[in-house]
Amino acid sequence: MRLTNPRRRRGPSRRTWAGLGLTRALGLLLGFAADRVLGDPQRFHPVAGFGQAAGRLERSVYADSRANGAAYTTVLVGTTAAAGLLAERVTRQHPVLHTVATAAATWTVLGARSLEREAEAMAGLLEDKDIPAARERLSHLCARDASVLEADELARATVESVAENTSDACVAPLLWGGAFGVPGLLAYRAVNTLDAMVGYRSPKYVNFGWASARLDDAVNLVPARVCAVLTGVAAGRARESVRVWRRDAGKHPSPNAGPVEAAYAGALGLTLGGTNDYGTYAEDRGTLGDGPAPTVADVRRTAALARRVGVAAAVLAAVVGARRGRRWD
Repeated sequence: MRLTNPRRRRGPSRRTWAGLGLTRALGLLLGFAADRVLGDPQRFHPVAGFGQAAGRLERSVYADSRANGAAYTTVLVGTTAAAGLLAERVTRQHPVLHTVATAAATWTVLGARSLEREAEAMAGLLEDKDIPAARERLSHLCARDASVLEADELARATVESVAENTSDACVAPLLWGGAFGVPGLLAYRAVNTLDAMVGYRSPKYVNFGWASARLDDAVNLVPARVCAVLTGVAAGRARESVRVWRRDAGKHPSPNAGPVEAAYAGALGLTLGGTNDYGTYAEDRGTLGDGPAPTVADVRRTAALARRVGVAAAVLAAVVGARRGRRWD
């Protein structure tokens, strides 16, 4: 009678786990490099496709109800996470495929290069004193009402948006990818996209978007603080960045944007925050930092800092991925 080794049936060997950790780390770095070189796909972007699907589902299930919003969020995030889990399962025995799948997912969910390009475009328009075009362009970065903003206020809006989105579009997806692979990458982007779509405090979404907004707060809790730390380190002003973060982050209404924007304020030696008009409502973001208010010249400084933070986050995510890489059973 042939006996089998029960240990071989319980899960992967340590060698398999280590191998998957290395392919995850390599995939994250390759995906980050692809984003740096290529930016977002210009056509057939998977995130845009997800947004269209989410929009169609919203039209079918929308009601001014937290329950409906929670079901909506659960279906969309759960489906996306399941697709990522399937990709992990299919490729787990094939190192090259696993690396490619991780790299493709990483490239798909990152928006760091596109964020930097938007900041550079805003800097160019402001330097050329083309205020009407800059007002229109700001909509690519945030939802503020820019119709009456002048150059320095447009610069502040850009600096704050780049700071916040460095965490959302770069640091957070990389860390979730390092910790959980393709499912972490895709599920995080689904959560963040839904928050952008329905997580507003507008009358229409105050209840329906509640679950998406709270889930986005939860998944960004750790990454936002990691981003704040990396910001100070990347700027060579870690002590000042942490000081402003600890003192001022609580003034911001967002539990995650507060630490990141405060860290950027300290790292750049600026004062950020104030009252922002979003058309249907206004929000007091508090005052963060001790330096002067941002000017046009600070936009390119902010983009350069965001680029350094992204590189640091990619390295950190690769280390996390190498240590935590595992086969999903």
